[in-house]
This record gives sequence, structure tokens and C-alpha cells, in this order.
Amino acid sequence: MARLELTSREKIGQLFMVGFLGTSVTPDLAAFLKDYKPGGVILFSRNLESVEQIVQLTNDLQQCSPKSPLLISIDQEGGRVSRLPKGFTIFPPGELIGQCHSGELAYAAAATIAKELRAVGINMNMAPVLDVNSNPDNPVIGDRAFGSSADTVIEMGLVTAAGLQDSKVVACGKHFPGHGDTNADSHKELPVVEAPRERLEAVEFPPFRRAAIAGIATLMTAHVLYKALDDQLPATLSPNIITHLLREQMGYDGVVLTDDLEMHAIVDHYGPGEAAVRAFLAGCDTLLICKERDREIAAFEAMEKAVASGTIGTSRLDQSVARIQRIKQRYLLPYRPAVISDAKLIAGCRTHQALLQSIRQANVRMERRSTTKVV
Repeated sequence: MARLELTSREKIGQLFMVGFLGTSVTPDLAAFLKDYKPGGVILFSRNLESVEQIVQLTNDLQQCSPKSPLLISIDQEGGRVSRLPKGFTIFPPGELIGQCHSGELAYAAAATIAKELRAVGINMNMAPVLDVNSNPDNPVIGDRAFGSSADTVIEMGLVTAAGLQDSKVVACGKHFPGHGDTNADSHKELPVVEAPRERLEAVEFPPFRRAAIAGIATLMTAHVLYKALDDQLPATLSPNIITHLLREQMGYDGVVLTDDLEMHAIVDHYGPGEAAVRAFLAGCDTLLICKERDREIAAFEAMEKAVASGTIGTSRLDQSVARIQRIKQRYLLPYRPAVISDAKLIAGCRTHQALLQSIRQANVRMERRSTTKVV
């Protein structure tokens, strides 16, 4: 494919992944997308009603971005973090997948999720969770993790990422460098991890290190303060963590995206513009803002000013845009609109429901086995 020529404003737009209200592309939303040209959008339950409506929505969204197809993402982990409506195949949470001890089933579940997402025009899944559920008091990870050992998370996380990506859906490992040992929820406040570097190296880092080596397309940052790594800044805003640890020490050159910059761990301490510029300068490529249009515009304008002033150099901007375009070329091109008749045959189909039943049965067998051992 020929190299995509973008203006400075278009390059800045490519860095953003935005959320919105409503279930259709209104004239107001279309105008916003055409003016600011974000590289991606994220969908939530509030945006999704049915197979037919999602196909219409994703096709209409793509019509607003003719020059470079949108990354259209969703949090479809399974279990309690599932955004798709009734009619799709909803798998159990990561913990139950991990308890099956079957890489084959984990891969099949991820590939099935990918097929249903692709069928309705969604091309990116914010999964797998690569956090180790190492703290029983953790209010936000819990059963979203594949398990409480790094080995289990590595095994299941890698095959889940492969299942998504082999079916042409961008995978996103989260939340780097590990949200499993927190006792606070970063949606509500800034969690602080006191663990020494040695423990982080042994428990939290290995799944991300292995995913980076395996070529996971994207990784999401954690809005968490790790005192042993940077005693001033949360990971999302820390050059020590994103550039030095992830980029240089772990050698990761995929797309790094922030967790939602509207979460209280960030907005209680930084305005949207400052947070966006700090995250980018720390080494992030994609800036995720999930809801408020005013914050999305403020962040965009702050990035534009930072580029104009030289605070963000053109080579640094081009580096991130190139990473984003690389995954778009690999997973989104050639772009084809979703087709309602095809999507209705794929979403929640009998074969997919049979796989879901197999996973439930495998889980029951493992529970019985563990109960027998205890007795």
C-alpha cells in the first residue's frame, strides 16, 4: 500500500480514540469526526442495541473517515466486562477460562469473539487482561484476570491475543505494568503500589514481557502509581515506565494506548489537555477519551499547540502515527463494510454456542476434580 500522506492536523487526529453518546451517527457526531479526524472510536453498551444496528453504526462511522479506516474498539473480555447486547456469544470471565487449563479452548473463545466482532464491523478488542490477580482485595481486576500466577496469565493471555489477531481483530493487553496488586479502583481514584521492583519483575511484568516478544499489536497503560518505578507519576504519564521500561528494556514497538483519560485517577489531578500531552511525551501513541466531547476537543487542541510550539517534535509525532498506520494496514485493510445478512448468520450462531457450552462443561469438570482432591 502507498504511504498515507497526512497533514499535521490529521496526524494529531490519528492519535485519538474517542467515545460518544447515542446509537447512531448523528449530523453532530459526523461533523466532529470529519473535523477532528480521530484514528479510532470505542463503543460501549450505551451505543449498542442489536446486530443490525451495530452494522449500520460501524459502517456509518467508517464513512466519516474515508482517508484512513477507523479502529473501532470495544471491551469484550467476557464475564462482567462484556459490551455486546443480547444475540451475541458471551463467554465467561478470564478466571473461568484460566481454570479450564486449556489453551485450545482459550484460543477458540478468542477467535470466536473476533469472528462475531468482525461480522458487525468492530476490529479491535481491549483484551486480553494481562494483570495477575495477586491481591485478593483488588476491587477492579478479580475474575477478569486469567489467574493468580504469572504462568497461567502468560499461557492464557498469549493464546487469547493470538486467537483475536489470527482472526484479524487487533488485541490489546492491559493494564501495563500490572493492575493486579492494587487495592483501589483507578476509575475512582489513583491506586498506589508499594511493592519493590523485584516483586514487580517476578509477578507483574512477565505477562507483558512475553506478550511484547510475541508481537501483541497494542498494550494499554495503567493509571497506577508504582513507587518503585516512578514515585511521582502514574504509569500512563511516566517516561520511566513507558519509554524506558516498556520501549527500551522490554523492546516493545507496538502501539501503546492510554487507559481512559477521563478516569478519576487522572482527571482528579490533571486537565484533559495536560494529561494528553504528558501521556504522549511519556511514550504513549493513542490517547483514549471515552465520553465527554469537551474533553476530547480540549485534549486535541492541547496536542495541536504542543506540536506547533515544538514541545512535541515532528519526528516523535510521525513515529506514533507510523505505529498506528502499521496496525491499520495489517488488520483493517483492505476495508470492507460489514454486511447485515452475514453478521446475523455469525453472531450467536449454534457453533459458537456449542463452544460456550464446552467451556462451561470443562469448568464444571475442573471444579469437580479440585473438590475431589480437597476431600
